[in-house]
Amino acid sequence: MSFGSNRPTFKPTPYGYTRRSRGIPRWLLLLITGIVLGAGGVLFLQRSYGPQRLTVEQSEQLRMDLNTTNLENQRLNNEAKTIRQDISQIKESQAAQDVRMQQLRKQTADMEAGVANLIAAIPPDPRGTTPGIRYADLTVQNGQLDYQILLIQDLAEGQTETPNLRGEIKLVGVGTYPNGNTGYVDLIAQPLEMGRYIVVSGQADLPKAYRLRQVTIQVVGEGSDTVIATRTLRVTTVK
Repeated sequence: MSFGSNRPTFKPTPYGYTRRSRGIPRWLLLLITGIVLGAGGVLFLQRSYGPQRLTVEQSEQLRMDLNTTNLENQRLNNEAKTIRQDISQIKESQAAQDVRMQQLRKQTADMEAGVANLIAAIPPDPRGTTPGIRYADLTVQNGQLDYQILLIQDLAEGQTETPNLRGEIKLVGVGTYPNGNTGYVDLIAQPLEMGRYIVVSGQADLPKAYRLRQVTIQVVGEGSDTVIATRTLRVTTVK
């Protein structure tokens, strides 16, 4: 018989109940540590690989640049609108000009037809030359000769276009001086360039007290002294 205690000796087991120790639980420390490490990793990634954060000055500059871009875009849009309006007006003006051009061509064709009819109705030059001196109005007034002369080139058979003629036109006056003597006076000699027809007009001064009776009209070819057309006509004196 034993006199000692019969109570079993306490031996803690891994699954037995133990008294909690005081202080922060280990799991909470792990959680906090994980949060801190995670936040640090995010900040590290953001600073290393993420977009850079702008300063206040950079943000203000960016805003100003954006406003400037918007204003420039608005200006370009307005210019584009103006250009489109200008193009539309140019097209309308071009269309109106085309219509006007067609009208002018028709009027020109009608005038050419009318001129052709008038030329056919004018009596021919009696000498039958080309150019022909078909008409002349010669008037003496206040010591001057006023003249209008119509020259016409005739078309050859089968010819549709009249070649240009270059040369010179001369007027030689025949008249008398106060003493009764007859005198010849060179009145004009001017360059001539014509196509189908031309009207030569102007004034020529007469010698003092010279009485002009008639005028000889001469057409000379370019580079030659040969007279290719001539006609003598009486003058009309207006007192």
